[in-house]
Amino acid sequence: MGCDSNASRRDILRILAGGALLAAGARPAFAGLTRIDRLIVESKALPTISQRIGFISNALLGSPYLKRSLIGGPNLPEQMVLRDDGFDCVTYCETVLAAAMVREPGEFADTLRKIRYHDGIVDWRGRNHYFSEWSDSNVANHICQRVTLPGSHAVPRTVNYMPELGERQVTLAAIPCPNLLANAKLVSTGDIVGFMSQRPKLDYFHIGFVVIRDGKMFVRHAAQSKHRVLDERMDSFLAFNRVRRVTLLRPEEPAPVAVAVHAN
Repeated sequence: MGCDSNASRRDILRILAGGALLAAGARPAFAGLTRIDRLIVESKALPTISQRIGFISNALLGSPYLKRSLIGGPNLPEQMVLRDDGFDCVTYCETVLAAAMVREPGEFADTLRKIRYHDGIVDWRGRNHYFSEWSDSNVANHICQRVTLPGSHAVPRTVNYMPELGERQVTLAAIPCPNLLANAKLVSTGDIVGFMSQRPKLDYFHIGFVVIRDGKMFVRHAAQSKHRVLDERMDSFLAFNRVRRVTLLRPEEPAPVAVAVHAN
């Protein structure tokens, strides 16, 4: 997708230390996560995941865009990175989604891991690098469901934007952009929108959240060109970037945690 973050030396050392804790079975404890912890607590009373995503994503507006914030590669051990000091388009959506799904800060790291990695296993090759695979993985684990609108159709594509991963055959759930704009009443704040690429061998070039405000549709996203997280009118974004088709995912409300009742 081409959305990643430039960590400072101090950040990298902090993240690597967290990775060592994770390998030892502990939850990384980063001082920078206090903002996410606070937002989890403040949003937990909101009754729907759409409202929680709207609240948390709004609180992070203005956060800087960061490239290559995740650590790992074909020849570099993957680290489980937790940070809220800046985002690329994918880590912004993952962070907000994980925070909106949980009820307690202590649940955040495990939920983010399940969103970011196939089967929740921290491994570079198992990271959901392509949004098509990110979508498939998070539909399969019931974190999201696909949204279809009039005119939705399947688009087969060969992806090989990252040669280290090999060539892959994927199927994209495509919605023509005029159909998206014409059916705003069927779209909700918190829906995740993937913008399909016209470049060969690439599935999507960007993702963000849909926000419906005053009857108008916006995309809330970490934009490299604007150097920050911001809201933009959806119609303007689509026109400027000459987007033809998008994919929509709707986060599912997590099942309530069962409380055991013990007989006296």
